[in-house]
Amino acid sequence: MRKDLRTRVSKYASYLLRHNPRGLEMDDEGFVKLSNLLHKIKTRYPKVNMELLTSIVHTGGKKRFEIAGDQIRALYSHTIDVELRLKEDQEVTVLYHGTTPDAARQILKNGLNPMRRRWVHLSPTKEMAFEVGKRRTTTPVILLIDARAARDDDIRFYRTTDMVYLCRHVPAKHIRGADSDAE
Repeated sequence: MRKDLRTRVSKYASYLLRHNPRGLEMDDEGFVKLSNLLHKIKTRYPKVNMELLTSIVHTGGKKRFEIAGDQIRALYSHTIDVELRLKEDQEVTVLYHGTTPDAARQILKNGLNPMRRRWVHLSPTKEMAFEVGKRRTTTPVILLIDARAARDDDIRFYRTTDMVYLCRHVPAKHIRGADSDAE
């Protein structure tokens, strides 16, 4: 039961911070007061307290949130307009994207675009990209992004966590099937 509540609270916090702040006062970087978010969550899940909320932020596989002082924000997957002000990553040379076979064909033809989100989400390993792709299909296709070559075309990559990199767009010429040839 406890884990189920943690999952539901995490999903609700993600929804509020990424897509619909619903009356929360959000600044241009996506931060809201932690106490205001807790109050909003408690209207749906009355048993939630600050300890549980901060535990959700600091534990778990993917780091989805950031707490700074008395404020919190989602780190990625926004559909609302926020200015994350991320530091550009200059070192990563290869990234991966897990997707469906149909989407992979379109991406290899047209490039990788954020679709309904503000950013393209990329993974640092094939394994992580495979897990991401499994959310939409049982047979994910893993695409390799040549970040080094993309940088030469002024494509910028931003590391939000150890598991998630962001960029605005990747042209098709910098994408190939992860197993299509040697890396």
